[in-house]
Amino acid sequence: MPESATPPRYEPFGWHHWPDHFFMSYQFRRALGETQEGGGSVSESFQAASRMVPGDLDSWHQEWMHVAKRNDQRGDEAIAAGHIRTAMNCWLRAADQFRSAEFWLASDDPRRLPTFDRCEAASQKWLRHLNPPGEVVEIPYENGKFLPAYFIKSPAYGMDDKVRQPVLISVGGLDSFKDELWFMTGRGAVQRGIAVLLVDGPGQGGALRRQHIVSRHDYEVPIGRCIDWLEKRSDVDQHRIAVSGSSMGGYYAARAGAREHRLAACISHGAIWDIAKRFADRGENHALAGHMKWVLGAKTMAEAVQIAAPFKLEGVLDDMQCPYLVLHGGHDVLGVETVKLVHDYAKSRGINVTLRLTDAEETGAEHCQHDNPTLGQEIMLDWLSDIFKIDQRQLIFAPG
Repeated sequence: MPESATPPRYEPFGWHHWPDHFFMSYQFRRALGETQEGGGSVSESFQAASRMVPGDLDSWHQEWMHVAKRNDQRGDEAIAAGHIRTAMNCWLRAADQFRSAEFWLASDDPRRLPTFDRCEAASQKWLRHLNPPGEVVEIPYENGKFLPAYFIKSPAYGMDDKVRQPVLISVGGLDSFKDELWFMTGRGAVQRGIAVLLVDGPGQGGALRRQHIVSRHDYEVPIGRCIDWLEKRSDVDQHRIAVSGSSMGGYYAARAGAREHRLAACISHGAIWDIAKRFADRGENHALAGHMKWVLGAKTMAEAVQIAAPFKLEGVLDDMQCPYLVLHGGHDVLGVETVKLVHDYAKSRGINVTLRLTDAEETGAEHCQHDNPTLGQEIMLDWLSDIFKIDQRQLIFAPG
């Protein structure tokens, strides 16, 4: 296979596999980082990359599908033999590898939905064998539509099913969805005694792909629907419900945290001040232009920028009443310029805000800590554990 003219190298934001193909390298770095949270294996990731043609997105899809199908089949064979832990490991790897395989496909590519279907199917096989089992749920939304989600309780309380668990509502951003959020926020939450509701909100995952629900600026509405659903459960502590949003979800979470006052804490996993301004310099040839238009329901990037005009925190963040964490990569390839603006504005409004910038030496300095998602989870979920006053010394720490 042809090689990149420039050899791979380590950058402050992590491993840069094909320096001549910046965004393809960025997405490989994302997949590679998630292997340490169970979303693949290092060897398989490099095996797939070695067979890709740099810059050829069809080869990206083909090679990720190859390793994903292999893991999915191996998981099915393992469960038939009663090897449950191996099956779960394989399905979890397959889910994230199918996610990678889907990433660069156009929204109308006939391969896209079937690949997404396989991602969900692998996730759901894994969920069924958790203890307690994870739940595949539908959050009532609007006009008869729903938000697909996974609800996963923490095993850290042992057999005590009377515990009302605190919950983190986790949403992705422009291109992340519920099946990836386990590797970004979910695993760290349940390890620390916090249940998670991993949600495909408007503009994300199954909500977008199957129900054509595009994004909206007033994200307190879908998050409010999630809280409504959680409040009906007898195993949820209604006074300890938090929200996190990753990447573009950093705006979604902040907007919800400011306007939905049932939330006890808010995390922007990536700081965004004004989405229209962020999109304004990204024309039709930008690598992520297709995602941007699809998510916002726009036909052109100019229209996307227009639709995104109300997606901003000025005059909104003022209303936040709960503790607020902003976590951002210090060498985020998508920009760091708005981090201080978000933090300083919140602080000037008297908000209990914490800013955490990760640096190159500790790693995790990439966008949403894609190069080291474990570090990102440790920072976010230890902060939330403290806000929720969880004594981790009283928890059961099982492997996984």
